[in-house]
Amino acid sequence: HAQLVEAGGGSVHNGGSLRISCEYFDDELNERCMPWFRQAPGRNREGVIGNEGDHTSKYANFVKGRFTVSRDTTKRTLYLQMNRLTPEDTGMYYCAAKRGVRCPDPNYAEKSDYGLWGQGTQVTVSS
Repeated sequence: HAQLVEAGGGSVHNGGSLRISCEYFDDELNERCMPWFRQAPGRNREGVIGNEGDHTSKYANFVKGRFTVSRDTTKRTLYLQMNRLTPEDTGMYYCAAKRGVRCPDPNYAEKSDYGLWGQGTQVTVSS
């Protein structure tokens, strides 16, 4: 059934690392665009990385080589590995899914581009 469940959020210090996950329960999503978004308090939700159905990826400019995405289709799980975290990375992180293989450029992606969302997992980076 159509559901996304994020996990793995937490608190880390500036410069630390964290891996969060997004479990899904529909095999059809194995070959669909699945992005990561984030939302800081008082700010709009913004795209982080789009993992396409062929498992290539598109990155937001602010990622700058710090974050990587991967997908384990045997576990139906999408991962986001975040390194060199800064307090500016603090926010709620969401995974999503849409019909089709290709993802919009995360630098310009809108919440309305996606029809399926998880509940989010909180990432807090202290200075």
